[in-house]
Amino acid sequence: MSRTITIDPVTRIEGHAKVILELSDDGQVSSAALVVNELRGFERILVGMEADRMPLITARICGVCPSAHHLAAVKALDAAAGVEAPPAAKLLRELLYMGHVLHSHVLSLFVLQGPDLILGLDADPSIRNVVGVVQANPEVAKKALRLRTIGQKINEMVGGRGTHPVTAVAGGITFELTEEKRRMLESWLEEGMALVLELASVGKTLLFKLTDRYPDLLTRWVNRTYSMGTVGPNGTLSFYDGLLRMVDENGTVVAEFPSHDYDKYLVEKTVAWSYMKPVYFRKDGATHPYRVHTLGRINAVDRTGTPRADAELAEFRRIYGRPCHLTVMHTYARLIEMIHVVERAQEILADPAIFGETRVPVRFTGSRGIGHVEAPRGSLFHDYTIDDKGIVRAANLIVATQQNCDAINTAIEHAAQSYVVGKGDSALLNGIEFAIRCYDPCLACATHAVGAMPMAIEVRQANRVIHTVRRPL
Repeated sequence: MSRTITIDPVTRIEGHAKVILELSDDGQVSSAALVVNELRGFERILVGMEADRMPLITARICGVCPSAHHLAAVKALDAAAGVEAPPAAKLLRELLYMGHVLHSHVLSLFVLQGPDLILGLDADPSIRNVVGVVQANPEVAKKALRLRTIGQKINEMVGGRGTHPVTAVAGGITFELTEEKRRMLESWLEEGMALVLELASVGKTLLFKLTDRYPDLLTRWVNRTYSMGTVGPNGTLSFYDGLLRMVDENGTVVAEFPSHDYDKYLVEKTVAWSYMKPVYFRKDGATHPYRVHTLGRINAVDRTGTPRADAELAEFRRIYGRPCHLTVMHTYARLIEMIHVVERAQEILADPAIFGETRVPVRFTGSRGIGHVEAPRGSLFHDYTIDDKGIVRAANLIVATQQNCDAINTAIEHAAQSYVVGKGDSALLNGIEFAIRCYDPCLACATHAVGAMPMAIEVRQANRVIHTVRRPL
């Protein structure tokens, strides 16, 4: 007889959710699902608001990735108004974003995943947290927190605020770089480069130890799926602008399209069991699940476009091939991107075009505008219909976690197959949570609401709870 195991909520992710495992009569995992139990409603809130408020309002969707929403919103406004931001404004927007991606990746790697990497998946949950990381390896923790601070300081200097930036506006950016600020930023990035190279080496060592200790991560946690990311000139990695590239499970490019054509290729679906709407790639009448996030981008691009990151990407592909379908290697891909964003930020600061006009006039005449960026967790789209008075009449947001929904469910299933039978409740909890954290999901972005509940696993048989496991938060 089948039974159900419920994990509710999942810890050390952004937002709240639960996991439901369906077991077959012989006790094996037959399906898995990440259930987001918060109401999605932000798009309705935006209707009727002044369009020029979108970069400020949408940044409040999430305290972890506000800069991604800030910039996706201004790019959508640029498109709706039919204007192009000046070169200096584009460079400053991208510089702001490099700081944000650095901050977010360090947070994800060393604060959210760090306890798993440093302490192991079977460590006591009471110590498997950031405090445990600081106690176990204070030097790594100190350097990681300093690197995170550097990313945040860049974001704050260029964006006006560290958490919810304010300087990017339709038509450009209100911030103008001075020589004094440029020198300060250069100093931070010089320090950041030394730290990121050291921490990337540490991160790789920890990851390799983890995969040696838990061989299932390399043998059973394999999800052959499509991958998508944004490519710039010559197929290089781009976070701020470019074409969306979709590759199939063999790495063959099956589509490249601008963000304003996203709804020709990407389709949202509603499900009865979750407020999150999964997204699939559609072509020739068929739909395909795909991944975004770090591994999706690394699979999609030809190269990063910066020398140190390209050298690390070459090493990654030598070991794991292209494309890579190992869920755990989102972590390695994140290390590569951390190196890239510091290198790219240094390139931006060295570009003389960063000094100059930063804003052009904007007037809305009644149109639709679509903008996208590569959020740390994957491709993010903002789609607004704006009337001739500058009022938003319709809005749609597609975030990375929606696009990763199917891949996350597969990762949960693989983790459960490794841990659900005979290894105890704690191993089950730890394994599944680690699988989810590989994708670093942002559920506030995916649902645009808040909520909380205690951790619990319910084992059900014949519609009756036969076993409950609780983990206090």
